[in-house]
Amino acid sequence: MSIRQLPDTLINQIAAGEVVERPASVVKELVENALDAGAKRIDIDLEEGGTRLIRIRDDGGGIAPEELQLAVSRHATSKIASIDDLEAVATLGFRGEALPSVASVSRFRLASRRRDAEHGAELRIDGGRLGEVAPNAHPHGTTVEVRDLFFNVPARRKFLRAERTELSHIEEWLRTLALARPDVEIRVSHNGKPSRRWKGEGHLLSDVRLHEALGEEFARNALRVDHAGAGMRLHGWIAQPAYNRASADQQYLYVNGRSVRDRNIAHAVRQAYSDVLFHGRHPAYVLFLELDPRGVDVNVHPAKHEVRFRESRLVHDFVYRSLYAALAETRAGSMATPTPPISVPGADAPRWSMPSPPQQQAMGLRVGDAPAAYAALYAPGADAASMQPLAAMPMPDDAPGGMPPLGFAVAQLHGIYILAENAEGLVVVDMHAAHERIGYEKLKAAHDGAGLRTQPLLVPSSLAVSEREADIAERESETLAQLGFEVQRSGPQSLLLRSVPALLAHGDVEALLRDVLTDLREHGNTRRVAETRDELLATMACHGAVRANRRLTIPEMNALLREMEATERSGQCNHGRPTWTRFSLAEMDKWFLRGR
Repeated sequence: MSIRQLPDTLINQIAAGEVVERPASVVKELVENALDAGAKRIDIDLEEGGTRLIRIRDDGGGIAPEELQLAVSRHATSKIASIDDLEAVATLGFRGEALPSVASVSRFRLASRRRDAEHGAELRIDGGRLGEVAPNAHPHGTTVEVRDLFFNVPARRKFLRAERTELSHIEEWLRTLALARPDVEIRVSHNGKPSRRWKGEGHLLSDVRLHEALGEEFARNALRVDHAGAGMRLHGWIAQPAYNRASADQQYLYVNGRSVRDRNIAHAVRQAYSDVLFHGRHPAYVLFLELDPRGVDVNVHPAKHEVRFRESRLVHDFVYRSLYAALAETRAGSMATPTPPISVPGADAPRWSMPSPPQQQAMGLRVGDAPAAYAALYAPGADAASMQPLAAMPMPDDAPGGMPPLGFAVAQLHGIYILAENAEGLVVVDMHAAHERIGYEKLKAAHDGAGLRTQPLLVPSSLAVSEREADIAERESETLAQLGFEVQRSGPQSLLLRSVPALLAHGDVEALLRDVLTDLREHGNTRRVAETRDELLATMACHGAVRANRRLTIPEMNALLREMEATERSGQCNHGRPTWTRFSLAEMDKWFLRGR
C-alpha cells in the first residue's frame, strides 16, 4: 500500500481520540481555554450528560472575527510562540488541538466578541466541515457550543456510558477545578435545570469552598500546610490520619495550578503517611505545588494529565519532608479546640472548673498547683532501656484555666480505656495504643540520635541482579553507604554485599537491598531501610506497651495523657489506629435530650 497524506478531517478525528475521551474531556478543554482567556465567570449548560449538548459561556478576552477560523485550525494558539515558551508554559492549554479536535466529532459553534469590539461574530462547523464567519450579537467573551458529540463516529459514541455516569465525570472534574480556582464563579445547569453554582471566593481557597467540594468531614479534619524551600512551595490541606478513605478518591494535586496525576508525588505522600495510616487505607488531600515552570515539563501527555519534573528526586524529598513534618504535629489533643464554659438550663455554674484540693490530691497533684510529678509507668516485662518511664510534662501555655487538651483522668474502663474530662467534655483514650506510640517515637528518636550503625558480614554475600540493578548500585554507591550497605559491583549482573545495617542484620537483607534498588530506579530515592527499621521498632514498642486489664492509678493515667500531648503523631498508634476520641458536652446533651 502506497504512502499518502491523510485528509485534515481524519487527522482531527485521530487527534480527538487522544484529547476527547468523553463529554468531561470536552468540558475540561473548553473551560481551560476560558480560564486562559481571563474569564471570571463561566456558565456551563449540559443536556443528557453532555452527549446532546455542551455549551460553555465565559466573560474572557474573546476572539477577533478574523481569527475565528484560525482558532479552529490545528496547532494554532496564542499561548506559545517559541521553544522557550514551551519550556516555561504558564497556561493550562498550549497545543492548539482542542477546538479542531472537538469540532471534528460534533456539531460545533464558536461565537465571540472582544472587549474592545462593537460587534461579535460566530463560526459553525458540522463534523469538521467549516462554515463561514457571520456577525453575531454576542456579549464580550466567548461561547462554545458542542452538540451531538461523536455523531459522526458511531464506534466512539457507543462507548459512552449512561447519562448519570457521564454527568458524574463532568461534576468530578468541575470539583477539581473549583478547588484550584476559587476566584472564578462557575454555574452549571443540566437538562435546563440549575445543578451547581460555585461562587467566586477570591484568590485564596476558602473553607467554604473546601466544605462545598469535599464535605464537612474533610473540612473538619483538614490540616493546613504551607512550606517553602529549595525553590518550591507546597501549600493546601491534608486530612488527619484518622480521616482516611477506602480509595484515592479525595486526592487532588496541582502543579503550578494544573491538576495532574504524578506517581512521584503520590509515592512521597504515601511515605509521609506510612507511619500513621491504617493498612490498606488512603490519605485525603488538596495540595498545590509551585515551582519554576522551567523545572516541570507539561508536554508529556495529550490530555495534559501528567507532568515530568527535571529534578524529580528533589521534588519527591521536598513533598515528603513537608508532609512528614506536618503530620508529626498530629499530637493527641492538638485538634481539641478549647471552648468557653457552657451554661445549660438549670445550671448557673460553668461545666468545668479547676479541681478542688481533694480532687487535685486524688489526681496526683500538689494542692493548688498544676500537675507536677507523676508515678512512673512501666509495662510488665518491658525493656527499661527502650521504654522510659513517663516523666512529668509541663502544662501547655494555651490551656484554658490550666486545663490541658486531653484534660484530667477520672476513671479507667474495663482495663482498656482511660476516661478523662477536658474543657470540651469527655475524652476516651485507648491506653495500649497510646503508650505504644509513645514508646515507638522514643525508640525512633534514640536510634536517630545514635546514627545508623553498620555490621560487616563475616563472609561477603554475592547477589545475582539485572544489569540495570547493577548499574544503579554502582551509580548510587554513596547513597547505599549512607543506608548502611557496602556494595561492590563484581560483574555485569552481580553484586558483592560486604556490610548491612546493624539493626536489620538478622532479617532478609538481600531482599531489602533489592527493594532499595527498585526504589532508587523508580523514584530516585528510598526509605526502605528506615521503614524496615521502623517496623522492627514498632514491634518492640508494641511488646513494651501497657497491656489490657493493667490497672492504672489516676497519677499513671494523667502521666500517660501528658505524654500523649507531647509526643509526635500520638493521635494514632503504630498501626494507624486512633488512640483517642472525644465527645463534646453538646453531643452528650443530645444523648439525654437535655435542653428540650
